[in-house]
Amino acid sequence: MAQTSMAQLNTDQSLSMLTLNQWFSYQDCTFLPLNNVPNKQLGLFSIAFAGDFNTSHVTSIIDFLAKHNQIITAICRYQPDLGLAPALCFYTQNAEQAINPLELQTFSSTLDCQLVQVATPPNLYEPGLLVMDMDSTAITIECIDEIARLANVYDEVASVTALAMAGKLDFSESLNQRVAKLAGIEKSLIEELKNTLPLMPGIKVLCQILKQHNWYLAIASGGFVPFAERVQALIHLDEVHANVLEFEGDKLTGKVLGTIVDAQQKAVVLEMLQQKLGLEKIQTVAIGDGANDLVMMAKAGLGVAVHGKPKVVEQAQAAICQGSLLQLLYMLAIPLGEEPTF
Repeated sequence: MAQTSMAQLNTDQSLSMLTLNQWFSYQDCTFLPLNNVPNKQLGLFSIAFAGDFNTSHVTSIIDFLAKHNQIITAICRYQPDLGLAPALCFYTQNAEQAINPLELQTFSSTLDCQLVQVATPPNLYEPGLLVMDMDSTAITIECIDEIARLANVYDEVASVTALAMAGKLDFSESLNQRVAKLAGIEKSLIEELKNTLPLMPGIKVLCQILKQHNWYLAIASGGFVPFAERVQALIHLDEVHANVLEFEGDKLTGKVLGTIVDAQQKAVVLEMLQQKLGLEKIQTVAIGDGANDLVMMAKAGLGVAVHGKPKVVEQAQAAICQGSLLQLLYMLAIPLGEEPTF
């Protein structure tokens, strides 16, 4: 590979001339190519994405990290997929602690980009597991709220949903409260809603790419089986776990059958699938937007809040706060010499 050196760049100069997937040292606006790649087992990777980066961004990010005692030893510009803009990865070899994702979000908003930190990142190019929430994660809506519209009890149900997702109300209790208000809804209306589910931008392509690399894909949802099975068909998931609504005479009874898929059960699903597939924890990823996803996310090698509430972002390992879910690839495909050469 060419030994590219960018001496004394202007502070507002584009980084597009940097060789993709090449690691560089950086000092005084000078990039010098490195002959090795960082050790994923030792350091912390700060990933800046969804921005139009120049050298002033590099300086700002390095200064911000330095204030948190994170000294950058290597930088890489990379593009995991043609559907994504190039990102920047900053490597810190001896970081003691990651910065809270809410603080990263506040800082990165001043640069009009997103910034996350990942330790021991998963490797896209080895088999892995992705377990995702469904409502407001794999799809853009909360199905129970949309059913409530059909029953003219939307405001009552949506207010309880908001409390549950923010962690202010026990999920199982909130689910039973909300489903009780749906008694009498016709099954045909459920079918109609099921057939018009809006997928979250980027989720379909993300799943296609993960499947190409032998990842196992599942939903663990506090929502309902008919909708989870529809999403499964749309994005070719391997399996789904969700709640079972009781029907009587083609109408909802207002009850949920069987074990409720709450926060603890989502974590059980993730650990069960990890064991079934014989995967190391590092190769497991969980994504979700609500407080009832936090236990599952904590059990995963990488837990990512997706358009999450502040409490969820704060407690997650990383967060995608806006834009396509395809951006998850930034965290799975850091250039560490792990991509197959065939």
